[in-house]
Amino acid sequence: MIVPVLPDVHRTVDAAWKLESAKIVASLTRMVRDVGLAEELAQDALVAALEQWPVSGVPDNPGAWLTTTAKRRALDHLRRAQRLERKQEQLAHELGQRQERQQGPDARPDDEPDDVLRLVFLSCHPVLPTEARAALTLRLLGGLTAEEIARAFLVTETVITQRVAAAKRTLAEESVPFELPDGDHLAERLSSVLEVIYLIFNEGYSATSGDDLMRPGLCLEALRLGRLLAELAPREPEVHGLVALMEIQASRAAARTGPSGEPVPLHEQNRGRWDQLLIRRGFTAMLKAREVGGAPGPYMLQAAIAVCHAQARSAEDTDWAQIAALYAALTRVLPTPVVRLNRAVAVGKAHGPQAGLDLTDALLTDPVLRDYHLLPGVRGDLLAGLGRFDEARVEFRRAASLARNAAERAFLERRADELGAAAPAGPVLGQAAEEFLGRDDLDPATSRSYGQTLRRLRRTLGDQQPLASLTAEQVARVFTTTWGEAAPATWNRHRAAVRSFGAWASLDDLTAGLDRRAGTRPRARPLDPAQLDAVWSLPDLPLREETLWRLLHESGAGATAVLALDVEDLDLDDRRARTRIRTPASVRPRDGRVTWRSGTARLLPLLLAGRTRGPVFLSDRRPGPARTPEAADLCPDTGRRRLSYERAEYLFKQATRPLDPARDGYTLHRLKPAPGDR
Repeated sequence: MIVPVLPDVHRTVDAAWKLESAKIVASLTRMVRDVGLAEELAQDALVAALEQWPVSGVPDNPGAWLTTTAKRRALDHLRRAQRLERKQEQLAHELGQRQERQQGPDARPDDEPDDVLRLVFLSCHPVLPTEARAALTLRLLGGLTAEEIARAFLVTETVITQRVAAAKRTLAEESVPFELPDGDHLAERLSSVLEVIYLIFNEGYSATSGDDLMRPGLCLEALRLGRLLAELAPREPEVHGLVALMEIQASRAAARTGPSGEPVPLHEQNRGRWDQLLIRRGFTAMLKAREVGGAPGPYMLQAAIAVCHAQARSAEDTDWAQIAALYAALTRVLPTPVVRLNRAVAVGKAHGPQAGLDLTDALLTDPVLRDYHLLPGVRGDLLAGLGRFDEARVEFRRAASLARNAAERAFLERRADELGAAAPAGPVLGQAAEEFLGRDDLDPATSRSYGQTLRRLRRTLGDQQPLASLTAEQVARVFTTTWGEAAPATWNRHRAAVRSFGAWASLDDLTAGLDRRAGTRPRARPLDPAQLDAVWSLPDLPLREETLWRLLHESGAGATAVLALDVEDLDLDDRRARTRIRTPASVRPRDGRVTWRSGTARLLPLLLAGRTRGPVFLSDRRPGPARTPEAADLCPDTGRRRLSYERAEYLFKQATRPLDPARDGYTLHRLKPAPGDR
């Protein structure tokens, strides 16, 4: 027998799956009431098609074939599970009656018309995190594989597989029903669906990371999902508004990038390259939204703004006053920081750059925009419009440092370069911070702590911020945005770091107006004898942990001092050790003594195992090449680094969690004996 050669069969299967998978999964979910199982059964049908169609040929109606095969497998599953006997008889009867009609060339799959809409609401359920909703929607409704979704979002296939699996598990655990939301919850649930579709579109239209500005595949999927939703929910004006917005934005795709993939701003785009068919489709969707009636929602207002741009024959013809008015209306229904930033741009175009800058500067303390590269990008544009080129250059550099997309980053760097070379202004923040942290008199722990503070300052203010113009007001803005809700200890630590940096750089007090916060956390009580006995009786206690905990308890010393001990500091015969806490050169080094009793004396020689140098307490692994510690924190014999306080605290909490009634685990500080017990 000669097997027929069908060179395009795999392409046909893929196309049929993309078109029909949502309907198939939705129909199966209605039958088995489990979206995870429904997708598995649909995938079984897809595998059957890949095995059979190359031999038997592609059926006249591929979608009906896939649906029928998947439903048969669902019925087999229901029979094996011995449940829903009456329902499976009914389903089998219906399937037998309609099977012949379904296989015909004009047939349609036997689905309830609302099944796909139910699946849309299920995959976008608010119980799921946003990233999981997007992945599950593309998987179930877009028919994309985990590999395709991963490639679109620049993550690994494993990450997407885990997100989808976790989403299905959550839907099952929360017993989310496969049904349409009622009137009281419809608006909230529909908002969640629209949010996911627009998120997918935006990730394709303006990629947040990677080398390319756009990922057209995601735009097309979002448009397809939006159009499908408009067919399923024709009486919802916001659905048509979202479709109109995406159609018009997608019409500019060919004009948004230059020959080398660089971004082309809207006012510089060749409008002759805008897709007029998509613009007309957008106008049509907007008309449908208006015909449905009701107060304009956020997507209708954004679509109206897009219509204003599309109607302008040139950038000069743009009705910026109308756009600014629409943004004012949008901020009333969707007062997010990003919408307010977009309004500032429109106001700057309509009423001058100073008016836009005033609105932009009001957003500088908003935590949501803390690392949003378009905030300094907008400020750079407005400052350049005011002729303040040095300030604009700093803002463009900072925007480039925050941009995760390579094309946008290069574009912003060019904007800074186009403003000319900066006038000599002395040292800048980035260079000064590197010199400050590179001093020999800073121990590794202090350097790490100061580095965290200065990295945030550099990220928020930009490496090119002239040191001479750095003000306490700017620093206060960073503190309010970043650490406004932090615990007193965290706030005070960052405040001390800035004070030290300012004193080193001979600057005025950078923390003026930043008062030291008083701690309110109660001091932890030492463990009582019964609790200590429970700790010492923990099963399979590692030697390192038992030694550290015994030493902390018997010496009463702080964990930082004990973890800083080197083998050379120990006097095992006298049961004592010299401690030296390394400090900046401006502070006198602190020497001290640690002593211990028989419990520690028994364990220390076993722990050292003959070692004569290096840290007493070592980590479990050797450090990687990208995380090489200071030489003083490395054991020259084993190559392992000093055990960190954070790791020691974590291990103690994990080990003592079963002993703690609150199930949080104890802290190392509680190993210190109560006053008078030593």
